[in-house]
Amino acid sequence: MSDSTRDPAPVTQGQAPRFEFIETWPAIEPADAERVREFWKRENAIPDEQQASRRLPQVAMIATTPDGEVAGVCTALQVVPPRLGQPVYYWRCFVGAAWRSSRLVDKLLRRSCATLDAYARAHDFPCIGVLLELENSRFGEKLRTATWWNLRFSYIGKSPRGLDLRVHYFRGARLKESTS
Repeated sequence: MSDSTRDPAPVTQGQAPRFEFIETWPAIEPADAERVREFWKRENAIPDEQQASRRLPQVAMIATTPDGEVAGVCTALQVVPPRLGQPVYYWRCFVGAAWRSSRLVDKLLRRSCATLDAYARAHDFPCIGVLLELENSRFGEKLRTATWWNLRFSYIGKSPRGLDLRVHYFRGARLKESTS
């Protein structure tokens, strides 16, 4: 099921780039999967075919340029981190080199969280929120507040790799019964 939102205005000098956002959650269409595979390979993000094949079912949203080129992709994987003991979507994002100075990662995060939230609500909350493991050092430098106001991501500690962890809980989500 693909749903796209278009920003049809052309990009002119000095303006922020416009992107089309294509929802691919919970199942990516074959044509979109091939475009993402080519993007990952071109950008040297996931050049290994087997690894790319394993990651493709996790694609939640694709951002494309006005001419249809894939500019960024985000994925979500259901996990139960030991420190939380609750199911959450582990969110990843990769933005192409040409778009890294834009606000694309922020737009992908906002839009894909809304998509995952809507899916969770409609399916009795298979996950209660979204988990970020911040690999990009710019986040650690610029966003040091304990709670980010925009999407209500809260700092919850460090990952086993020593990276900041943040979680956003879906409104209305309730803790699952412990299975341990």
